[in-house]
Amino acid sequence: MTSNKEPIGKLISHLHRQNQKILAKELQPYGIGSGGQHSFLKLVLNHPGITQDQMTSLIKCDKATTARSVKLLEESGYIERRTDPNDRRSFLLYPTVRALEFAPVFQALLDEFNHQLAMGLTGDELDTLIDLLHKVTRNSERLNGQN
Repeated sequence: MTSNKEPIGKLISHLHRQNQKILAKELQPYGIGSGGQHSFLKLVLNHPGITQDQMTSLIKCDKATTARSVKLLEESGYIERRTDPNDRRSFLLYPTVRALEFAPVFQALLDEFNHQLAMGLTGDELDTLIDLLHKVTRNSERLNGQN
């Protein structure tokens, strides 16, 4: 199927870059920088005790990006590493008190951001958009050999 419309990948890439810039600007006053640090913080808040390898797998990025983000979030006082009792070479990541206190503000910022992105869409349109994006994501994963 060919179309004269803009390529899907280009639109998604543009949306992703815009989102990253906006979120970085919104979260900068809280000491959370760019590079998707918010995604890593969200994971640690939702999955205390997660490992860096698990984060890398869930976010679908490279290990270096995860290591950089974890280091910056640790330096900002949002996460702490604890040695894994089952594997002394591995660390488990936990939210700090600062992260737990920030969590409601953080979630409110993310919710408002999503609300702004969906402005002008009906509930049905939003459901359809999310369903279609899931389909495109599955196609992309299939092409990347991530079945």
